[in-house]
Amino acid sequence: MTGTRPGRTAATKQKLFDAALRLVGERGAAGVTVDEIAAEAGVAKGTVYYNFASKDALVDALLRHGVDLLAARLKVAEEEDETAAAMASLVDGMLGFFAEYPAFGQLLVSELWRTPGQWHDTLSLLRDDIVSIVRGQMQRLSDAGRLPDGVQVGTASAALFGTLLVTALDWQVFQPERSLADVRESVLNLVRGLRPA
Repeated sequence: MTGTRPGRTAATKQKLFDAALRLVGERGAAGVTVDEIAAEAGVAKGTVYYNFASKDALVDALLRHGVDLLAARLKVAEEEDETAAAMASLVDGMLGFFAEYPAFGQLLVSELWRTPGQWHDTLSLLRDDIVSIVRGQMQRLSDAGRLPDGVQVGTASAALFGTLLVTALDWQVFQPERSLADVRESVLNLVRGLRPA
């Protein structure tokens, strides 16, 4: 009996994550209540508090969980030997993640650039985690002489992160008929244009 408890707890947490992600992605973290999360997950309100100390702790854990998943996909680019293949892997990883978890993209956009709010500190740290992975690939481009003169690696990294995030959301919301391959190629064509004249 005790052997099934961890599996059940993990499944319950995943249900809560999924429910919170759907609601928070639609309305923002501040606009969602524990009652709504519990109802969406099909569990009792006490289950939320059993697994997480509060709604804030659930949202914080949700943000960390989502960024960990995204980071794992982006780190695949580090295994590529060639810079062009690494950049394609990075773009694939981010666009594919947001295609699979569009509500997480909405959450990032709504909370990341909001006037500093409740999750700003957590999101700032998590954003830095992702941008540092992107920065590693931009540094490779810079080392290979593929960035135009005067373009700093840090600025290019933040720009690519923002471009991918907003492009993924624009695709999901306004152009869902486009394929992942089409969106990917458009972004890669833009990135390929970032080379010295």
